[in-house]
Amino acid sequence: SNIRKDEYGGVFENRIRLLLQVIEQIQSVVPDEIPLLVRISATDWVDGGWNPEESVRLSGILKSKGIDVMDISSGGLSPLQKIPVGPAYQTPLAAEIKRQTGILTSAVGLITDATQAESILMTEQADLIMMARELLRDPYFPLRAAHELKDKVEWPRQYDRAHF
Repeated sequence: SNIRKDEYGGVFENRIRLLLQVIEQIQSVVPDEIPLLVRISATDWVDGGWNPEESVRLSGILKSKGIDVMDISSGGLSPLQKIPVGPAYQTPLAAEIKRQTGILTSAVGLITDATQAESILMTEQADLIMMARELLRDPYFPLRAAHELKDKVEWPRQYDRAHF
């Protein structure tokens, strides 16, 4: 989608320039002990668009710049995209970036049950699971997930006060 012809378009280095400038400014005011996460679309899912190889390259650069975690999503900006939607369909993108760069990654995208999320973590395809839509659909997902994984979870104290 970036068809600019100035210092922010064209070659790879130009297309990542704004992100690097933003990160530099953030790092100038955020203490080193605060982890920094960067979310990217690892592919546009279109020919000639941003691709996984560029995402690996960018992630390696960001790791060297002190970014702690790459949050890996994908596409959604072109009517020409061909997205292979299915359970955990973006996880292989996170896994490849993690494998090639060693940076911590988070996986997203149709991760909808506890066993699926746990499997992604246990097989080291990603280091974190980020969820949004599933938590909107089921705000009790964390409690249900703990139950499914046979993990004991204590209710927040604020909830306990509601029991009379």
